[in-house]
Amino acid sequence: MGSQRKVNSDPRRTLPSVDRLTATVRDSSPDLPEWAVLRAARDALDDLRKGISEGKSAYRGEAADRARLEGTVAAVAARLAAPHPRPVINATGVVLHTNLGRAPLAPAAAAAVARSLDGYSNLELDLETGQRGSRMGSLEAKLIALSGAEAAHVVNNNAAALLLALNTLALGREVVVSRGELVEIGGSFRVPAIMERAGVRLAEIGTTNRTHLADYEAAIGPETALLLKVHRSNFEQRGFVAEADVAEIARLAHAHGLPFVEDLGSGTLLDLSSEGLPDDAFAPSRLALGIDVICFSGDKLLGGPQAGILLGRREPIQAMKKNPLARALRVDKLTVAALDATLDLMLDPARVREIPTVEGLRAGTAALEPRAARLEEIVSRVVAAHAAGAPFEIRVAPTEAAVGGGSLPEHRLAGLAVVLEGGAAHAVAEGLRGAPSPVLARVRDDAVWLDVRTLRDADLEHVGEALAFALDASVETD
Repeated sequence: MGSQRKVNSDPRRTLPSVDRLTATVRDSSPDLPEWAVLRAARDALDDLRKGISEGKSAYRGEAADRARLEGTVAAVAARLAAPHPRPVINATGVVLHTNLGRAPLAPAAAAAVARSLDGYSNLELDLETGQRGSRMGSLEAKLIALSGAEAAHVVNNNAAALLLALNTLALGREVVVSRGELVEIGGSFRVPAIMERAGVRLAEIGTTNRTHLADYEAAIGPETALLLKVHRSNFEQRGFVAEADVAEIARLAHAHGLPFVEDLGSGTLLDLSSEGLPDDAFAPSRLALGIDVICFSGDKLLGGPQAGILLGRREPIQAMKKNPLARALRVDKLTVAALDATLDLMLDPARVREIPTVEGLRAGTAALEPRAARLEEIVSRVVAAHAAGAPFEIRVAPTEAAVGGGSLPEHRLAGLAVVLEGGAAHAVAEGLRGAPSPVLARVRDDAVWLDVRTLRDADLEHVGEALAFALDASVETD
């Protein structure tokens, strides 16, 4: 009885090997580094094998299949090899855009970082004595001068500041906090989880929408280590809501011999109330209410590098400095240099506007009008040259933007935007992001909005170049 040999028709057998695919892509794109092509090839083949097994992908080994696979590998390898992060132009109007790195540094702060990288520095050296010096000495002195606090300390971000405060002041004991303040911050990090890692027990009081002073008082017991307030910096509550007065919480804590700590989240050392910012963003005013320790981010309203700022009474701050965690959470020389330079600008009223965040928060509509007019002219010129006959309408319109970065959720910044409408808005926005100098814009009401609040004068021509790229790309796609 004759038998026929079965042919394995599994399409995965037609896939090239990793080495062969890598060599092919490298031959066609020699500028791509081998490590990136190799990684992209492995991932692409793994995805294809999985897709074929699940019936979601097809590959027959034909020329079109090979070209598509090689193109995918080359594109992924190029993304892997590209510098990260890349500079982008922020035309969203959001001053503290978390996805875009939050606060841009002042030129003086950027120059200070560059100097700290160019050779050695006296980071921890006392030049007078030649002995070991303090990494934080200058920072602490300037923070104290700006805030009026008795003491100050700096760690690598605000979550670290809260972790250090809780672990130092309440390890193994209870921390009282309102249910309405058990917030989740970016990246799904939650205050209760940070408290657990700090080694403290959470004592929730009140309800989601209403917490009274009596709730704090009723929760205080032998195991209570401190009272904690967490500022709702990334969301707002309206309607039937209530929270205890901060000064009254402070008096209650002190009557029981307990420290009162506030995670301010986003604080500033400049009084910007005349620009419409709420008083509770001004760190010195919070300390004046009797709070023992406050902490907030350095790269939000402060306008500096990523850091966690701790301000308050001398005794608890000194205890935090002695905690072994302080070493694990300390800032590096780049952060020290950038923050030191930023604080110098804050201490000089004549130079404070050099901080981009401060300038972005303070700029009113009248100050933005010349920039908006200039950008409207540039956009009109580019559209005429690259999309002649397209049904685009270009105008300057009033707009509003959030402060961003989990800061001041109820506060809106009124400004101006150049609006491009009448075309495929999402395609244009995608093209702007793909330009050699990427531009991030908002899409609203089927139009592209270029908010000038977050654009520097030097950015305007680059926005025009990116728009030309986007319009040319959309024409090629059509």
